[in-house]
Amino acid sequence: MNSSFFTISIFAAIISLHHLSSNGEARCHPDDESGLLAFKSGITRDPVGLLNSWKKGTNCCSWFGVRCITDDRVTGLSVSGGDTSLGRGYLWGTISPSLAKLQHLEDVSFTYLKITGSFPQFLFHLPKLTVLRISGTRLSGPLPANIGTLSLTDVTIDDNQFTGPIPSSVSNLTRLTWLSLAGNRLSGTIPDIFKSMTKLTALDLSRNRLSGKLPLSIASLAATLTYHDLSKNNLSGTIPSYLSRFKSLSTLDLSKNRFTGVVPMSFSNMTSFFHLRLSHNLLTDPFPALKFVDGIAELDLSYNQFHLKTVPKWVTSSPVIYSLKLVKCGIKMSLDDWKPMKIKSFNYIDLSENEISGNAAKFLNQAEGLYEFQASGNKLQFDLGNLTFAKTLQTLDLSRNLVFGKVPATVAGLKKLNLSQNHLCGKLPVTKFPASVFAGNSCLCGSPLSPCKA
Repeated sequence: MNSSFFTISIFAAIISLHHLSSNGEARCHPDDESGLLAFKSGITRDPVGLLNSWKKGTNCCSWFGVRCITDDRVTGLSVSGGDTSLGRGYLWGTISPSLAKLQHLEDVSFTYLKITGSFPQFLFHLPKLTVLRISGTRLSGPLPANIGTLSLTDVTIDDNQFTGPIPSSVSNLTRLTWLSLAGNRLSGTIPDIFKSMTKLTALDLSRNRLSGKLPLSIASLAATLTYHDLSKNNLSGTIPSYLSRFKSLSTLDLSKNRFTGVVPMSFSNMTSFFHLRLSHNLLTDPFPALKFVDGIAELDLSYNQFHLKTVPKWVTSSPVIYSLKLVKCGIKMSLDDWKPMKIKSFNYIDLSENEISGNAAKFLNQAEGLYEFQASGNKLQFDLGNLTFAKTLQTLDLSRNLVFGKVPATVAGLKKLNLSQNHLCGKLPVTKFPASVFAGNSCLCGSPLSPCKA
């Protein structure tokens, strides 16, 4: 046998053995193992043992939340707190700067963790990082001014406690396709940073404390943006007409701000809207007649200063609409005259605080997938006893109308109910609801109201 070949073979065997643990499993790179164990040491509480598999001398590529694609190097780290609805699965502690040892990291995700501290500085020392997600943590303080030095394509930093302005250096993230800074405590105006972001498809700055007018550079996103959410801020001014040039924009949410004036008439040329939410602003008439190739799926124009008079025809003709909210929109039609193309597609309807008359029973009985129907503060007049309504229905609010008849026993299966201030009569069925749900009717009796007379 050739001696050089023999030497190489022995060397390869030694390297192979070096990467084996005592139980014969392959081991990850020592730097990666060291950095991950340093992160674990910074965790002060792990009530359900999320990091129990993180043990020195074992293959870290098999640890919870760790991913290796090439050779023995860690390329992905995704640590999630698990079942947050029950308050379990959280990790308490801080993020160790030693994670900078993981030089091959491409994807970092920390979600629903009770970790504290400032924006993690180790991220700036990861040359291959492209995807970052920090969601549902207790990290606080300002976003770093040099955040634009990261080479990312996807940034999600939402539902944390970050404060201060959006750094102008974000404009240097020219490779971004997704940017979400939602659900923080960011303040100030939205900086004019979008001209260089020619690949951005989704922008979410909702649920912050941002103010002022929208920057002109958002117009530069017309060719690529499909998702645009700026809801729940303190933004003002008029809705820019340049948004009508966004031919691929399927979701626009500007709700719960202080936008004034009219919705641009040029919106009538847009055919891509699938979700349009403009509620809780100061918008006025007239509202443009929209038209869609495939129909609109969700519309919320509630709590503005509109006087629509009827549900718009482009809504009625939509075959895919599942959510319609037109609270306090000056509608004066009869439900008997409203004939949507596909009643069965509706899941959520809120037509409260209008002057709508007629019979809701036919609609409620036909909408097989309905979860919520709210129409309080109208002039609806029909026999409630004729209702069968969908098995899926969870919320029904018909308060402050002219509804009469008996309360059907089927309401007992609802989660939320309000039938107050109507003309209902008779003995109430057995339900879990308080008296306020039935108050202000003509002659209802039985628990939780007064007993019925013999």
